[in-house]
Amino acid sequence: MPVSVDLQIMTDEVKILIADDHPVFRQGLRQVIERDPQLRVVAEAEDGAKALQQLTKCEVDVAVLDVQMPDKNGFEVAREIKERGLAVRLIFLTMYKDERFLNTALDIGAQGYLLKDSAVAEIIAAIKAVAAGDDYVSPALSTFLIKRSRRASLIREQTPGIETLTVTERRVLRLLADYKTNREIAEAMFISIRTVERHRLNIADKLGLHGSHALVKFATANKELL
Repeated sequence: MPVSVDLQIMTDEVKILIADDHPVFRQGLRQVIERDPQLRVVAEAEDGAKALQQLTKCEVDVAVLDVQMPDKNGFEVAREIKERGLAVRLIFLTMYKDERFLNTALDIGAQGYLLKDSAVAEIIAAIKAVAAGDDYVSPALSTFLIKRSRRASLIREQTPGIETLTVTERRVLRLLADYKTNREIAEAMFISIRTVERHRLNIADKLGLHGSHALVKFATANKELL
């Protein structure tokens, strides 16, 4: 996922939702954002459930989500946004410089990923970039992006069929790598067990895997590459 700060000229006001369980941080972030006349915070939420409620009531262009929140974390909120087909661009904001968090955010389809200690200018640049259709990841995380790119190349070389997997199928594979059962996967993804079984069959077919345990073995053996 490329880092982009080449902003398009925007004429429309960008409407933003901030979801974070720390009220002082939310207030400070709102003040930073609204210093720019092109940006307006139209909603706030202190947890994931309220963030989803606000998104159904308010017109929002960009949702700025804390990764860790009560009543649905940022990743769960993002997945529901995608499942509901809401036209909202996503920026994750976190205090943790964690590679797996970044990879999860990008796999979900986030357009932005920022550290909470980012400079004011970087926060504004990220929101404007994402609103304009570009991607933005904190430069401090560039090493993780390079490693992600290398892993993707290795996967393509070793298992060409993995390139044909959908985002949903990749998530099923990652959950299998964590030894989740079909029922646990269904609950985590808000789908039926039968749908999970169908995904497993499709994945095995695409990867050319045969046998009842072959898919789990593949997922666990390649967990760090998924």
